[in-house]
Amino acid sequence: METQTGSEVSKLVNPDVTELVLDAAERLFFTTGFSRTSMDDIAHQLHISKKTIYRHFPGKRSVLAAVLDRQFARIEKALAEAVASSEGKPFEHQVEEFLIAAGSELSRIGAPQLLWGRGDPMLSPYVEQRVEAVVYRRIDELFRTGHRLGVLSTPPELLSVITRGALEQLLTSQLPQSLGRSAADLLRETVDVVLRGALVPDGGTSRPGGRSSTPDTSTTPRRSA
Repeated sequence: METQTGSEVSKLVNPDVTELVLDAAERLFFTTGFSRTSMDDIAHQLHISKKTIYRHFPGKRSVLAAVLDRQFARIEKALAEAVASSEGKPFEHQVEEFLIAAGSELSRIGAPQLLWGRGDPMLSPYVEQRVEAVVYRRIDELFRTGHRLGVLSTPPELLSVITRGALEQLLTSQLPQSLGRSAADLLRETVDVVLRGALVPDGGTSRPGGRSSTPDTSTTPRRSA
């Protein structure tokens, strides 16, 4: 398999040329599309020979893998910054800030770009592994932590499934465009709805099914005897 990861790319002889190739490929892949971009197009963009590119990358899939690897590194940095900035805040704010950062970064890359790898039998395992490691495993850990601390009444596994599904759908559907909202904005609302239903209210205890045992504060008047 010709696919190289970013760590393998970093071992190449001329990192300056490597970065220039990745910059040009990223522009072309994200605008023209991976399938419609050739190695000749990348070489033409840089005014260099295709042979020069092949000294650094075995083929187009290797270029794409390196582009995605670089993008995931940026996502990882953004998520680490979100975690650091929310430290000490209430749990729901920690989860919200993390998920909004994840949605924003993945949305910035663009769902079609992520789906390149998922539709390619050679790149699919690589892309899935990176999404799982960089985003979803951290989401799972956040929900497990919240459940362990007693601030979440809903099983963390269920919350993970709901959140993953929402993130995938918002990034791959036309809903954001039809509503005139960004995927990150809609994810923020989704997170708000899910978390507010899953959080244990102050002074309350969780019941099976995620319901709280807080006293009924209904204002419905009682019938007189």
